[in-house]
Amino acid sequence: MTATVGVPFRKMHGLGNDFVVLDARARPLDLTPERRRAIADRRTGVGCDQLIVLEPATDRQADVFMRIYNPDGGEAGACGNATRCVAHVLMTERDADAVIVQTISGLLDSEKAGVGPNGLPVVSVDMGPVRLDWRDIPLSQPCDTQHLPLALGAVSDPVGTSIGNPHATFFVDSLAVVPVTELGPQLETHPLFPERANIGFAQIVGENRIRLKVWERGAGLTLACGSGACAALVAAARRGLSARKGEVILDGGTLTVEWLRDGHVMMTGGVAQSFAGTLDPSLLA
Repeated sequence: MTATVGVPFRKMHGLGNDFVVLDARARPLDLTPERRRAIADRRTGVGCDQLIVLEPATDRQADVFMRIYNPDGGEAGACGNATRCVAHVLMTERDADAVIVQTISGLLDSEKAGVGPNGLPVVSVDMGPVRLDWRDIPLSQPCDTQHLPLALGAVSDPVGTSIGNPHATFFVDSLAVVPVTELGPQLETHPLFPERANIGFAQIVGENRIRLKVWERGAGLTLACGSGACAALVAAARRGLSARKGEVILDGGTLTVEWLRDGHVMMTGGVAQSFAGTLDPSLLA
């Protein structure tokens, strides 16, 4: 990438969880942390919850390598909503019904799942095996991941889960009274999480129905968090609050999540492309 060449991009979202998608399969992009932050800035850049870069796959089974950057410039391990968006792009390019997306957390099988009532394409992603050991999340000390020794304000006793990245899910009686933007930043950086964590606040609102808000590490409060939805369903099933398949309702819409008997987690939801354009070279100077 040079200062004289603009870079094409797509603006996509899954339930309002929005992404700038760059294609580096043909030529690499020199995306320093400063440039990542500039693109993600909602006032002076394009704006996004995550910056997604498509690269050549390094695993022969995979169709593409998806790299994920948070708005703070740091790299993330997993993003379910972005995976669905990228899978849709590849399936459209190849006129295929299924693709495999490679991430730093592993290979994610993705497939078409029809069209939603709003006319948007629906994609299912196998988010891989959930990890429940304290070392895998990771935590800074040994503990029961079904009952983490963590409390702040009115929330306590979360469930720890790794869905390619660390999650802590708190169950609450009413999301309406939880100060998510106040508690989220403090819990994200708690010493229990050496790599920080995504913090979920979940309310059981019906049989196998979970209302969820997620404070994402490096991104803050988003309209939807795919891996957070998977973590919430798994946490609810471990606590006996839900079956292994249910609906997770986020501010941006609803995801269907199933914790399979082999330990893998399937996530299904809609994707959309908002617009496409070219990054001005000055943004990347």
